[in-house]
Amino acid sequence: EVSGAPKPAIAWKRGNQTLASGSVRIPRFILLESGGLQITPVSLEDAGNYTCCAVNSEGDLNASAALTVWNRTFIVRPPEDSTVIKGTTATLHCEAAHDPRISIRYVWKKDNVVINPSSSSRIAIETDGTLIISQTWSGDIGDYTCEVTSFGGNDSRVARMEVIELPHPPQNLLATLNSSFSRSVILSWVRPFDGNSPVLHYIIELSENNSPWKVHLSDVDPKMTSITVSGLTPARTYQFRVCAVNQVGKGQYSRETSRLMLPEEPPSAPPKNIVASGRTNQSIMVQWQPPPESEHNGVLHGYILRYRLAGLPGEYQYKNITSAEINYCLIQDLIIWTQYEIQVASYNGAGLGAFSRPVTEYTLQGVPTAPPQNVQAEAVNSTTIRFLWNPPPQQFINGINQGYKLLAWPIEAPEAVTTVTITPDFHGVHSGYITNLKKFTAYYTSILCFTTPGDGPRSPPLLLQTHEDKPGTVGHLSFTEILDTSLKVSWQEPVEKNGIITGYQISWEVYGRNDSRLVRTLANTTLEYKITGLSSLTTYTIEVAAMTAKGTGVVTSSTISSGVPPELPGVPSNLVISNISPRSATLQFRPGYDGKTSISKWIVEGQVGVIGEEEEWVTLCEVEKESDAQTLEIPNLTPYTFYRFRMRQVNIVGQSPLSQPSRIIQTLQAPPDIAPGSITVRTASETSLWVRWVPLSDTQYNGNPESVGYRIKYWRADMQAPVLVKVIGDRLEREQTLEDLQEWTEYELQIQAFNAIGAGPWSEVIRGCTRESVPSAPPENVSAEAVSSTQILLTWAAVPESEQNGLILGYKVLFREKDVESKLSSQVVRGNHTLSVLLAGLRKYVLYQIQVLAFTRIGDGVPSSPPVIERTKDDAPGPPVRLVFPEVRLTSVRVVWQPPEEPNGIILGYQIAYRLANSSPNKFTTVEVGSTVRQFMATDLLPESAYIFRASAKTRQGWGEPLEATVITTEKRERPEPPRELRVPQSEVTSRSLQLHWRPGSDGSSPIRYFTVQLKELPDGDWQTYSSSISHEATSCLIDRLNPFTSYKLRLKATNDIGDSDFGTETEAVTTLQDVPGEAPNSVSVTPHTTSSVLVQWQPPKAETLNGLLLGYRIYFRELEYEGSGPESKTIKNPSALRAELTPQSSFKTVNSSSLLTTYELTQLKKYKRYEVVMTAYNIVGESPASAPVEVFVGEAAPAMPPQNIQMNALSASQLEVTWEPPPVDSQNGNIQGYKVYYWEADSQNETEKVKVLFLPETGIRLKNLTSYTKYLARISAFNAAGDGPKSSPAQGRTQQAAPSAPSFLAFSEITCSTLNVSWGEPAAANGILQGYRVIYEPLSPVQGVSKVVTVDIKGNWQHWLKIRDLTKGITYLFRVQARTITYGPELQANVTAGPAEGSPGPPQHVVVAKTTSGLTLYWTEGVSGNAPTTGYVIETRPSDEGLWDLFAKDIPRRATSYSVGLDKLKQGVSYEFRVVAVNEFGYGEPSAPSMAISAQLDSPFYEEWWFLLVIALCILIFLLLVVFTLLLYSQTKKYKNCSLEPGQGLCLLSFCRRLSPGKNVSHTEESVTLDNGGFTALELNSRHLHVKNTFSKKNGTRSPPRPSPGGLHYSDEDICNKYNGVVLTESVALSEKPLDASESEATDSDYEDELPKHSFVNHYMSDPTYYNSWKRQQKGTKPPAPYRYEECVAGEPEPYFQTVITTQSSGGVYTPTGQPTPGSRTPVTGFSSFV
Repeated sequence: EVSGAPKPAIAWKRGNQTLASGSVRIPRFILLESGGLQITPVSLEDAGNYTCCAVNSEGDLNASAALTVWNRTFIVRPPEDSTVIKGTTATLHCEAAHDPRISIRYVWKKDNVVINPSSSSRIAIETDGTLIISQTWSGDIGDYTCEVTSFGGNDSRVARMEVIELPHPPQNLLATLNSSFSRSVILSWVRPFDGNSPVLHYIIELSENNSPWKVHLSDVDPKMTSITVSGLTPARTYQFRVCAVNQVGKGQYSRETSRLMLPEEPPSAPPKNIVASGRTNQSIMVQWQPPPESEHNGVLHGYILRYRLAGLPGEYQYKNITSAEINYCLIQDLIIWTQYEIQVASYNGAGLGAFSRPVTEYTLQGVPTAPPQNVQAEAVNSTTIRFLWNPPPQQFINGINQGYKLLAWPIEAPEAVTTVTITPDFHGVHSGYITNLKKFTAYYTSILCFTTPGDGPRSPPLLLQTHEDKPGTVGHLSFTEILDTSLKVSWQEPVEKNGIITGYQISWEVYGRNDSRLVRTLANTTLEYKITGLSSLTTYTIEVAAMTAKGTGVVTSSTISSGVPPELPGVPSNLVISNISPRSATLQFRPGYDGKTSISKWIVEGQVGVIGEEEEWVTLCEVEKESDAQTLEIPNLTPYTFYRFRMRQVNIVGQSPLSQPSRIIQTLQAPPDIAPGSITVRTASETSLWVRWVPLSDTQYNGNPESVGYRIKYWRADMQAPVLVKVIGDRLEREQTLEDLQEWTEYELQIQAFNAIGAGPWSEVIRGCTRESVPSAPPENVSAEAVSSTQILLTWAAVPESEQNGLILGYKVLFREKDVESKLSSQVVRGNHTLSVLLAGLRKYVLYQIQVLAFTRIGDGVPSSPPVIERTKDDAPGPPVRLVFPEVRLTSVRVVWQPPEEPNGIILGYQIAYRLANSSPNKFTTVEVGSTVRQFMATDLLPESAYIFRASAKTRQGWGEPLEATVITTEKRERPEPPRELRVPQSEVTSRSLQLHWRPGSDGSSPIRYFTVQLKELPDGDWQTYSSSISHEATSCLIDRLNPFTSYKLRLKATNDIGDSDFGTETEAVTTLQDVPGEAPNSVSVTPHTTSSVLVQWQPPKAETLNGLLLGYRIYFRELEYEGSGPESKTIKNPSALRAELTPQSSFKTVNSSSLLTTYELTQLKKYKRYEVVMTAYNIVGESPASAPVEVFVGEAAPAMPPQNIQMNALSASQLEVTWEPPPVDSQNGNIQGYKVYYWEADSQNETEKVKVLFLPETGIRLKNLTSYTKYLARISAFNAAGDGPKSSPAQGRTQQAAPSAPSFLAFSEITCSTLNVSWGEPAAANGILQGYRVIYEPLSPVQGVSKVVTVDIKGNWQHWLKIRDLTKGITYLFRVQARTITYGPELQANVTAGPAEGSPGPPQHVVVAKTTSGLTLYWTEGVSGNAPTTGYVIETRPSDEGLWDLFAKDIPRRATSYSVGLDKLKQGVSYEFRVVAVNEFGYGEPSAPSMAISAQLDSPFYEEWWFLLVIALCILIFLLLVVFTLLLYSQTKKYKNCSLEPGQGLCLLSFCRRLSPGKNVSHTEESVTLDNGGFTALELNSRHLHVKNTFSKKNGTRSPPRPSPGGLHYSDEDICNKYNGVVLTESVALSEKPLDASESEATDSDYEDELPKHSFVNHYMSDPTYYNSWKRQQKGTKPPAPYRYEECVAGEPEPYFQTVITTQSSGGVYTPTGQPTPGSRTPVTGFSSFV
């Protein structure tokens, strides 16, 4: 402001520039009237020093001032109206721009009330003015004002914030039944609070029968508060709940309604899969499957079945099945062979449901109920009857007429019916003949008609008689009253009269002279005739024949000599076999005595196969020949079979005895005569046939069994392939599978048997067909053409017919992306006429490889190869992926991307476009880069600004869809927080997918680019990345490709430009729902079980394919229409999918079980039908795919039970007879064809088991060539055409005993000059219970003129050695040992020479015995040592009154020269001699000279002396004898009156049986000694008289003197008596035969070897009674008589009495036959004399 006068002029300057003055005017600078300067508008450049100049005439004045210019403060990012979800964080921005030289202040107001951040922890104001309100709620709703104050100006803005939340649950939910529609419910509710966000829709869920909740209505109009819920199922309970959905999401559900049950309704669908099959001629079995469960409309109470005659309007008959569990019904009492119409309906408590579509079925055929009509019968000749008849009325046949049976039976034998079957002739009158009837016989005749089930009634019997004919031979031609010139001929009427006998014709002639023939005709009552006028002693031929009106019958003739009565013929002899061929042999023989008449017949018998005394003889042939025949041809023999023949001859009197058997022969081999029988062919698989036959029996081999086999010849029925041959080498084989055949092709085959000689005949031609299979070749000429970017047209040609292998049901197209691990997709084309398909929904510009295959009902064929390669056409690409900004600055951004997941063509380049977020939506900065570029740097950006970037790709079809992302040019960025609140609603879980929901976390000031989902399969799976390219905008994701009924956990992470967040909290375990099983049961097999049932077996599907809880299995089966399959069988009426083909015509079975069950029996099937069976597994969701179909033939099954009551009985030592009963009839499952007998030795089954196969249904067999006395076990199984039945439990039996084998070894030890030990081993094969042994020994040359054979029998099996003490020095002996069971076995023999051995020591010298009070001491000196040093000594001793030396002491050291023995070891009162024998390695040497006899007597009191004891004993004995003899004489007085004995003959003496041989000087002696286990028996035959020692004997209970037991020592003579124990002689008989020389008989003693007893061996002998009575002592002082030839017999078994033999001497003796006691005498006891 300036004042002055004059008024000054004012000017403003900045620097030197005048800005405003009275004359200067510059825009924006205005000089005000007051003198001030106004700058409008001002800018920052206007800042500076300004000078005001005032000038008047008085002068000028200047004033300066500085001008500062600030930027204006204003809000650049005002708050925006927003809606936030309750509980989340609300952010209100208020960003202001201001001059940096000044500060600003933010103030927030809510509804004009200042917000104080410090008053609430939920509210915060950032430095940039942003208002953050966390945990928002409804109280935060209002208008928010942001005010900015500063020196640079103030500014304010207002925004509205709304807080929304989930809607509240609807209230007062009420469900009521809809009275107008029974299957619906009316729901009503009160509209809830909408959560400040309008309700978008309601969701209604329901729970049916307490099942999990499921969404029923998902989009109910928000305006509605009531709705009718329909689509419900009657008789089920329901609960409902409702929730509202707004912008925030789905609110809580209302409280569920109370449970509401819908009323029952009758079932709305009929039962399904109705199958009817005729069971009998008056019954039909009906089976069905219940209606679908959803159509039950209540609890099923049962079924109503109705039926009536098909095609007729008659009324229905009804059956009420009162259980819903029963899904079959047998309709009975139907009309035979009639078609019925059948329907089934189910019912529940509300009533009866709909009936099913009618099915029709016939009852089975019945037997005719009427006989043939107008039957006529007449005899044509003597053996034939002709019939004429008309068929029964058609309505009475009750089935298909299979033919007629002509019947004829004699009046006297109604059971002997002759039947001839005639096939039906449908044109005119039927005729037929019965032949081979009996001549001149009255027959009843009749005819019947028959069908498959059986015979109809017979026509009324007609009586007629066959014609007369010539008679047969007369019977029993015989001759009596035979004189020189006459004889009487007798006969009987012919058995075969063949008419009325009119008389007889008899003729006779001289043998060989026809001119002498005389003939007489006799009346029919004459049965004998006397021929006279014969020449004496002349042979005549006499013939007799009967006569009827038809002529003279067969002549019966015989030859006889007049005057000579006939006799039985003699035995043929000298049988010789020659000209042996496979089927015959010539028997040459010498005829036996003809019995003075002609031989009328020769009978040849034979043993066949197994030859032996136990085998039976069968008649092989009967030949009528001349009596002088000497050869016979034996026909009809079996090739390669062992035979032995015998024969007899027959004349008019009778049969001769049998001849001696011939030698054993074996017929030659020949090819088999017959082909195997009962050949059947069954389909085994698609490429194989199963052939079964009955093998030849043993008797039909005709050759070596090892060479027998079978040959199968087979060929295609259309002859399009060569004939093939299969050879089976096993003669017992009964079945064979022919492999590598063509699928679905008919074959013909024959089978023959062969052996080493050749092959037998071929069987009849049998046909069989392989099973339908999958195609073996792919469709031809496959081509593909892309028609768009998502479609390919595929065409092909059909599979060649020869490779189709069945009916083509359709084609499958298999396609997948090439060079990518993608899942193979398929598309099915039904029907075999469509040969193209359009593949749609493919990915764009992708290379696909495509294959085509054909399929049949069995399965898929071979895919075409190589795959066809075709690419879909290109298109605009999809968006690039993973657009991120790894580098962000204030003014620049680097953007990175990845190529599109769907390029849809060749990428030609990329376009990057960006703009400020708040700029015009269409104002983009655009940059194009090459196809290989993956990043771009955008510069010159505004700092702290939001930019929107877009990336798109380009193909030749143009630019594709862009991918958009937002980025802020700031450097304050962090990693994002993980998503939170992960959840999986159960309503969005399916069997293979689920929906994952989440809430994003904080983005860290860098926008989220994408999410990554990982999942883990419980319980022990690893985390797997499911997807890492989920849109940043998504808050949910569909997770698919999951496994059904599997538990998973999921987790999520977010990714921004900085990097990945951590994974958020994983979800709770979520389980996918169940799905149908993905795999059918495995390894399905179907085998016949009985004749009307099969056994289905399978393996469960793999656990990972069950897709849920397995409830069980379903078995589908149907009857196949064809047995075989020819070209006509290749058309099936319904060539649709497998299930469509099977289900409508198949029966249905449901097996409710756990997965553990793998077997089920299908019953009540039709016999002799083929069935096809498939299986599925099912769970609560549904069924698995079906298994491959399996075919089975029903009607044949192996026997279900083994044979019964098996018995094994021994026939001999090598044979057992096994008998049994067949399996029970109801378990045979067909005709039993034979049995298999498995047998083995009880202790060695694996090594000895054998099998006998009987191809005839016999119930017994002889097992031969078995081991003797061995326990055998046997099991038996029956078999029929279907196979072998189970084996029976083992039965056991033991063969009988037989003779044992020879002992296993024979050894000798301790061989001295007179003794040795012989030992042996048990037989290798005992063949029974060993009873003992027999030892026989004899010198190889006579000793002193005597050759003596000694036999020792040993009882029991415990002793395997024997001490021999009666050898002669230097003599070689032959020893033979036999074992005994029921008889003696073969001998084992060996030679041994008595000592001394060569090289053995010489005799010790100077043997002296010294006696002391306590014992004896023996001294000696060493003799010559021999060829080796002496190793020791042995001492032998003998009682001085006996002749045998025995071993006394062994193993005396070689340096010893003396040996002592106590007297207590010797027998008191007996004198002993001793001698010493030296031993070296060569054996026992020569014994020393005997010592002097020395007594073993000890001084003792007289009452201990032997003579005192002997006197006492004798006195007692004499007294007892007197008493006994007095009683005996008194009781036997009468008996002895008849016994006259000459004086001196009243003494019975025991002696030897002698066989006198005058003139010979060699005496052979045989002794028999039997030892039992209780005694010690010795035997002596020394060079002295055979002197008899007398003793006394008493009878019956009185004590006898000591003697051997019956098993002890006894003698016998082989020539005079085989078994005896004594000889009765008169006392005065002397052995006074003529002496041969002066040599004496040899003495022998045999004994067991044993340990030394407590006393010496002499004590043993002295105390053993058998010792005294078995020694034959020589009386001293008597001259020995000259030796005689004698022989002692072997002892036999003990008998009830002892056999006696009396030698006939000159003085007279009494002869008693062997084995008989002498009348009036007592039986002598072995080894003792008897006297009276």
